[in-house]
Amino acid sequence: MLRLHLPPTLVLPLLAVLSAGLGACNRRPDAYNGLSDSALSDSAAVYEQQSIMFRKVGQTPNLQGPESARYDRDLDVWFVSNINGTPLGKDNNGYISRLRPDGAPYTVKFIEGGKKGVTLNAPKGLAINGDTLWVADIDVARAFNKRTGALIANVSTGGRARFLNGAAVGPDGAVYMTDTGVLFGPKGEVSHPGPDQVFRVTRAGATPALSSPKLEGPNGITWDAERRRFVIVSFLGKGINAWTPGTDKVESVGSGPGQQDGVVFLPDGRLLVTSWTDSSLFVLDNGKAKRVAAKVPSPADIDVDSRSSRVAVPLLMENRVEFYELP
Repeated sequence: MLRLHLPPTLVLPLLAVLSAGLGACNRRPDAYNGLSDSALSDSAAVYEQQSIMFRKVGQTPNLQGPESARYDRDLDVWFVSNINGTPLGKDNNGYISRLRPDGAPYTVKFIEGGKKGVTLNAPKGLAINGDTLWVADIDVARAFNKRTGALIANVSTGGRARFLNGAAVGPDGAVYMTDTGVLFGPKGEVSHPGPDQVFRVTRAGATPALSSPKLEGPNGITWDAERRRFVIVSFLGKGINAWTPGTDKVESVGSGPGQQDGVVFLPDGRLLVTSWTDSSLFVLDNGKAKRVAAKVPSPADIDVDSRSSRVAVPLLMENRVEFYELP
């Protein structure tokens, strides 16, 4: 029924909501499997050639809707956001896990909604600036001390954000968060009223820095230090775009199979991106997509630990984080 009434680009987000809400993330729904298989055949032509495949070297199970992983070189730990419910549910039961470099749990609920004055509903994108861990939480940006977990600030968007998703620190020290612009109705129906935008966030407040339909449901975001711009991937389209702060110009730098979620630069300068469309990781090499890992279901917001040459991939609907070794 879902496939009859919703466009393909909106089916998977809805399934993620239903699965997370029902606590069924430890197996993929049949409908999701069918869509993924179909999407896989449709997207095969996207890849220029098969690249060297990444090797899975470990995993952290028993999480609850893990959405974003962020490595902190200073503390040598991974932070992982856990939605623990529906992506738009203001239920105050989200939490942040802290993992050791190999993925072993250090503190499963390092920061927890409803404890110690913390409100944390459906945490998604993470960004680290100094000792501050920033969290995208539906329509509020939250800041915590990365060492103690203590709350620093709750920064409201004043109702202007619908679905804060990805997060990255900019060259000005501010945090930039994408707003995918989607809503979920009382019966799980999905709509995309927009706007597709990026917020600039500091402790003083959050303001829209970019609004463009070219972003097509912006999700992952990362800073390109060499070219002094952000790279933003589309979840409701196939685009991989670049944007320079202070301008309203969105420039295409390539495309993937669709439903891109996480994006990060590898040590060799290539972009690594996740795709829900065909359950994959792929690199963008001179504008061309090359798959480096397959059968990676619901891959969300990723990061790289260059010290141990590992990539952490949260699998939102599978309740675990997988770790891949860079070749």
